[in-house]
Amino acid sequence: MDEPDEGTPEIYSPHVPAGVFLLDVREDDEWAAGHAADAVHIRLGELPVRTGELPEGQEIYVICRSGARSDYAVRLLAGQGLPGINVADGMMGWAVAGQPMVSETGHEPFVL
Repeated sequence: MDEPDEGTPEIYSPHVPAGVFLLDVREDDEWAAGHAADAVHIRLGELPVRTGELPEGQEIYVICRSGARSDYAVRLLAGQGLPGINVADGMMGWAVAGQPMVSETGHEPFVL
């Protein structure tokens, strides 16, 4: 995976506005362990063929574990004309900031 591009629009998790479209591009096990309650899950590997499921004309905030995969996803979206913003500190930063999380396992959510 490429290193984050300095030209990619980014934000840190405490500053993500409420009510935005938040796309989580992590793997299924990471998602199940803990994710933002209102996030939409599309694995990075599926994103190129699932961009039709994303909103047009709306910024797409993209998150992964640490910010690297989401940076790549934002660049992929930009190549398809979709405006993306990388959540640069990822779910690790999200959790540290005390942002709300849920799990799919029935256990306390955590970042895998």
